[in-house]
Amino acid sequence: MKKVFILLAISAALTACGGNSKTGTSDSTSASNQTAKETESSTDTNVNKTGTETSGPSAAPGAKLIASSDCTTCHKVDQKVIGPAFQDVATKYPATEANIDTLANKVIKGGKGNWGDVQMVPHPTISVSDAQQMVKYILSLKK
Repeated sequence: MKKVFILLAISAALTACGGNSKTGTSDSTSASNQTAKETESSTDTNVNKTGTETSGPSAAPGAKLIASSDCTTCHKVDQKVIGPAFQDVATKYPATEANIDTLANKVIKGGKGNWGDVQMVPHPTISVSDAQQMVKYILSLKK
């Protein structure tokens, strides 16, 4: 019976962490470091990791802010982890001022329901302007 509980606990931990089998690790530091590397390589050429041109110089600050936050714990550019992929968000929401403001508020206050039952954790320490920069970058990743 102990073996069953141990196996269930390990399975739950892997599932909660995304079960990142490609690198053998799934901690948020590795994900943040990977995003930072992708950002560094794309900032100079103004092209993101998927080869899509970003929407100008305003996208680079958002990428740096995302790399220095905990966003990549739950989100990746091109695949769903706990929350939606950034590209899926960009596909769903056109890059209008109203959407940028709405999504920036969602980053700060958190939310639930738009992408399923999993709640996005609030980030009250992120300023409105920083959240807007992050959202502008995310919306520039449209597939």
